[in-house]
Amino acid sequence: MRSSRLNLALDTGAVTLPPEGPVAVFRPRVGDDLSDLPKERVVVLTGFRPDVEHFAARGYAVEPAAPYAAALVCLPRAKAEARALIAQAAAEVVPGGRVIVDGQKTDGVDAVLKDLRKRVALSESLSKAHGKLASFAAGPGLEDWAARPTIIEGGFQTLPGVFSADAPDRGSVMLAAALPTKLGPKVADLGAGWGYLARAVLARDGVKRLDLVEAEAAALECARVNIVDDRVRFHWADATTFRPENLVETVVCNPPFHTGRDADAGLGAAFITAARRMLAPDGVLWLVANRHLPYDAVLTALFLDVEEMAGDGTFRVIRAKKPKRAKP
Repeated sequence: MRSSRLNLALDTGAVTLPPEGPVAVFRPRVGDDLSDLPKERVVVLTGFRPDVEHFAARGYAVEPAAPYAAALVCLPRAKAEARALIAQAAAEVVPGGRVIVDGQKTDGVDAVLKDLRKRVALSESLSKAHGKLASFAAGPGLEDWAARPTIIEGGFQTLPGVFSADAPDRGSVMLAAALPTKLGPKVADLGAGWGYLARAVLARDGVKRLDLVEAEAAALECARVNIVDDRVRFHWADATTFRPENLVETVVCNPPFHTGRDADAGLGAAFITAARRMLAPDGVLWLVANRHLPYDAVLTALFLDVEEMAGDGTFRVIRAKKPKRAKP
């Protein structure tokens, strides 16, 4: 969908790229087709580790190289994050270079472009494939849209676009309250976000090491601020493929279950599978999940003892003990 709008804009001359210089692409996702851009000049800028690995494997540069001759901003759903990306592009593209803004209507592109039009000389928007694209000349004027930390309940720092940026997630609060007073010495927190569960884990007896695993760089940056403890190792990594230095006795996680707008129960199942792989033979997984998610089959396939320990009408906290040996 994004490629069809970009292709139309370039073909019709609605957008013209400069003949040389790096072209930044902010926040593309797996599945985005960037083939209409000159690959040898494209720099993919995203903090989401699986997307970084995806584009790097396809030969795209993924290390920052500002200033840029032009930029394409792929709008995320979160409005504050979308504004912050546009402001970053406007600051990092050479003055007068084009900043292209593209997004789906379901992700709020109309509202973002409406606000942007009040601030800059925005081109006419091009509509296609349930989305819109427009551009403007880089320069000052959007500094107040830049990403700024927010301090929320509990004194935690968050940033625009990170999961549960305004308050601790209710599922994580429930899981933290359900954890036993003592945990195993080596713990992994998968999809740790900005550190809410990590703080709860470190308050338990027996913990000597915590591997905090988070795929989103902005969330991990917040976690480094929120969790100051010599027992913690921070990992910018995809939790579904992460392997700890040693097997761990405990895994805690509140796994994501969305890819874009669509629910994807397979993502949570991949977290559960990863947990089984990294747990010691007597290890325990502590998991919180929405009740409607079909995790029972994968849990009983991978663990000998599965029990619901807490819950309400929306969430349930599950303890899964004794991981089954993987078949050769």
